[in-house]
Amino acid sequence: MPRSSATAPPPVGALLRRYENPGEPLSCLPVTQGLLNRGYRLATTRGAYFLKHHLDGDQEAIDRQHRATQRLQALGVPVAPPVEDAQGRTVAVIQGRCYALHPWVDGRHRDGAQLTTAQSRRLGALLGAVHTCLERVMSPDLEQRGRAYEHPSADPEETFTLIDELLGLVRGSRPQDAFDALAEHRLLERRALLRRHADRRPPPGSARGWVHGDFHPLNLLYRGQEPAAIVDWDRLGVHPRAEEAVRAAAIFFVRPTGELELPKVRAYARAYRRTTGADPAELTAAVHRVWWERLNDFWILRWRYQLHDRRADPQFPATSALAVWWTHEYDAVREAFTT
Repeated sequence: MPRSSATAPPPVGALLRRYENPGEPLSCLPVTQGLLNRGYRLATTRGAYFLKHHLDGDQEAIDRQHRATQRLQALGVPVAPPVEDAQGRTVAVIQGRCYALHPWVDGRHRDGAQLTTAQSRRLGALLGAVHTCLERVMSPDLEQRGRAYEHPSADPEETFTLIDELLGLVRGSRPQDAFDALAEHRLLERRALLRRHADRRPPPGSARGWVHGDFHPLNLLYRGQEPAAIVDWDRLGVHPRAEEAVRAAAIFFVRPTGELELPKVRAYARAYRRTTGADPAELTAAVHRVWWERLNDFWILRWRYQLHDRRADPQFPATSALAVWWTHEYDAVREAFTT
């Protein structure tokens, strides 16, 4: 659930006392990019850090994320593992809240429009390296438990119910604006598409493995032309691997009008398949499941109309258009990922 924008400042003094020679604090400014994370650029007399407040407070999961990034770095994956404190710990629990200190990475985010075809190919290889390296460094016992858990695809009947609920909220919104008009149009359009394609509901995904869980432009920093750090490992878990590849491409390479840049997608997907050994059948199944997911997904409208949170509103035009365009261009999208 989206968090409130009103947040207490982090306990910088108490946190820094746990580290050897971190310097004296100079400033601690919130990092504004991102929707769910709570992070700060902490400047001290010895340098800059990224201070992260882990909102879920699951220390076991946080420790697992930290160990993963440390091991991935040893394998050459561009990450920014946390700084260890004087006791060798990476998680600081202060007043019941979990914090971690990371080195500050100077870099910028780049979406697919800012990537060349060659850079798109390197992006696919990078995600493939993440998946293959995670397979080497993560617990096989946890992976087997994750493989035993099925993630069913969206039930269209439940989606129809949600569409009706959202339509009521949209039509009751006052004063009406252009966003409300677009939301109503997309809801009616999507309901018609779902009725036409309801018999194409896919089965649970297969080929599960460890994945980053949230691989998109705001979680990848570039320094110059090359990736400098993959950040935000909060959703590290066991899921269908190729679905993360398709889901990431649908975020990186979507145009503002909702189309995917298919030449870049093709270069990206070929590199991913070559790096991981994933075959076209695995990508075909992943494309179908992610398409179905997009067709049934209304998270931005739920944030706005049910949770009264408008931070994701700017994403809605392209995201909602993509589901429609993808449905009409289904074969072309599948071929871009598999040939």
